[in-house]
Amino acid sequence: MKTKKVSVPSLRARKHEGKRIAMVTAYDALFARMVDESGVDVVLVGDSLGTVFQGLDNTLAVELDDIIYHCRAVARGVSRAHIVGDMPFMSYQLSPEQALSSAGQVIKKGRAESVKLEGGAEVAESVRRIVRAGIPVMGHLGLTPQSIHAMGGHRIQGRDEEARDRLISDARILEEAGVFAIVLEGIPLEAARDVTALVDVPTIGIGAGPHCDGQVLVLPDLLGLTDKFRPRFLKRYESFAERGRKAVSTFVEEVQQGLFPAEEHSFSVDELRERDRPAQPADA
Repeated sequence: MKTKKVSVPSLRARKHEGKRIAMVTAYDALFARMVDESGVDVVLVGDSLGTVFQGLDNTLAVELDDIIYHCRAVARGVSRAHIVGDMPFMSYQLSPEQALSSAGQVIKKGRAESVKLEGGAEVAESVRRIVRAGIPVMGHLGLTPQSIHAMGGHRIQGRDEEARDRLISDARILEEAGVFAIVLEGIPLEAARDVTALVDVPTIGIGAGPHCDGQVLVLPDLLGLTDKFRPRFLKRYESFAERGRKAVSTFVEEVQQGLFPAEEHSFSVDELRERDRPAQPADA
């Protein structure tokens, strides 16, 4: 039986149904298929691909074409989950017109089903323009990685009452502008709890405590493919880096010792001839 596709209306309804949203990143068809079959609700093609796949120090150098390329790959592996394409740095900050054009490319060329952009009141008009064009938008508040230089690094935001009030104000402005959900990153759990209670759209947390309507993690972090990145908010569900190194080391040893490939991994001429020989009629 065909599984029902996760849609924007169904994600919005989760908040009132009390059903938590599970979101993870993916950047290629292989891992996208794996997480889709695992039951995640949303696959985010994040600009985090810059750090986890391109080896960059931050996300600022990620290009719109990078996002489109990886969205297209992910779309080939997903049949159920909703696909969100990140809007990279300087693909929407110049004007609402630029934001709409960039969002349209992520949807049309990348085959994403919605877009995500960072910021509050300052991006509200861009959100409105994109939503009016029929493109769903996910917001992103708190620790916004595209603003790391302004923030002085990856620092927890919303620490005091003034900052908390600003988060609430920005969340309400984004809701009014038409976002269907808001990512809350790197803020105290109390601030995330207050924002979640005061907006009518789902919040999805990362480093924002347990009170959000859903949670997101970067897949290589979740799987332990990167074992040097150990922030407090991260829970590793596997240790694939360690297991992967062990597997490849075993392969190297077997090659050096002449143990691989063995006969069962090889083809002989006689075997191939037998395989290609036409089948004989049953009554021959």
